[in-house]
This record gives sequence, structure tokens and C-alpha cells, in this order.
Amino acid sequence: MPHFFINSKDVTDKKIIISDRENYNHLAKSLRVRNGEKLFLIDENQIQYDTVIENVTNKDITVYVENSYKSDRKLDFRLYLGQSPLRSNAQSIIIEKATELGADGVYPIFTDNCSLNKSVIEKKINKWQRIMYEASKQCERAYVPTCFAISSLEDIINLKDKGYKIIAFCEKLSELSLHQYILQNPLYKDDKIVVIIGPEGGFSDREFEFFKANNIPMLTLGNLILKAETAVIVALGNLIYEFENYRKN
Repeated sequence: MPHFFINSKDVTDKKIIISDRENYNHLAKSLRVRNGEKLFLIDENQIQYDTVIENVTNKDITVYVENSYKSDRKLDFRLYLGQSPLRSNAQSIIIEKATELGADGVYPIFTDNCSLNKSVIEKKINKWQRIMYEASKQCERAYVPTCFAISSLEDIINLKDKGYKIIAFCEKLSELSLHQYILQNPLYKDDKIVVIIGPEGGFSDREFEFFKANNIPMLTLGNLILKAETAVIVALGNLIYEFENYRKN
């Protein structure tokens, strides 16, 4: 069973009362939970509660807290995805998988070859945030990431002024692999890094020049040309692998 997000104000000693409509309806009406069943909850302070259901009424659910502890279901560095949104279900998959892989947030970037126009992207922000919420419950994340407002490449590059490290994965004009880059530029705990992935049509020549002018590392994911949604999963997964195995100090 996925865990459910609650507010710490609902916790009193060893008891938690779940009365908000969304959680109550999901648990009582959809899952039809019963007394004695285990239930996993987490609050805004990333405290995980292992509980047992004591009572289900027509308006709330009371649980007994067997154990509580700080959740460790998060990355040791701050990972963000800056990505040019795709059409149809492909973008929903990207949002879901970025959440499962531990991204702290997604910046939808309007690029020269973006598949969607700005008005469509703006209307989908709330939907993508909802996907993040549901995916966070399912994979038992310590917190829900953020789907930010529509951004430009200039907005992303400006994050360097706030201490973010920024890299771009490109289908051409790049020979440096992620592994080679990390060896030269180690990642450390609490680092903030933004991974830029382009649209289905790739970055424009203007955007490549923009990366060069702003000293943004352009990395390759290999000799094969990957679909944008595949590139996102591979890029984030590889970055986590490099950090977890080599640069965790």
C-alpha cells in the first residue's frame, strides 16, 4: 500500500485522526480499509508513521502509531529536471518517472522546437503537479516535488547565480560523457544540479550557441539517438548512479 501525506497537527501522542476528504475517501471508500490493517503515513516534516487502523467511521479514520522516524526516501543531493514538454501521455510519463527517481522539481522549458505552445503548457502545470503527488505516494517519497511555472533557457541559466550546477544533454555537438564530466566536476551532498533535456526535435542552433556562450556543459548519452522520454530516464538514472557510487561524501 502507498503511504499517505498528512499534517503534523493531526498527530496527538500515539494517535492520528485522518479526516481530510481526499485521504479519507481514498482509504475508506476506494481501498475499503478495515480495523487492524497497517497504514503508512508521512507528514510535512518528513516524519514517517507506521500505524495500525483502530477505527473507521463515516467521517474519519483513527490509527495507532506503532513507530515513527525520519524518512530517508530522498536523494542526498538536489536534482532538478529542466525539460521541453512533450505531447500526449509521454510528458505524464516523464513527470511520473522524474518523481520516482527523486527529482526535487521539474522546470517545463519553452524551447525553439517545443512540441507544445506556451498556453498549453501553462494549463497543464496543475495536472503535472497532481501526477507528482500521486507518484510520491506510490513510491513512498519523503516529500512531494514541485512542478514549476513555464520557464525559458535563460531562466534556467540564471539559477547558476543561486548556486545551481547546470548540465545539458545534447544529441549532437557533444563528446563528453556524464562519467567523464563527474570525474572532473565531483558532486557532493546537498549540491543542486539541473539536468536540461531538449524537445523531440532537439535544440536549435541558436540554443547550442546559447549553451556555449554561457559555459553550460553539453554531454552525450551515447551514440544512439534516444527518444526524449527515454533520455530523461537514462540521464537522471545515470546521474544518481554516478553520485551514489562515487561521490557521496
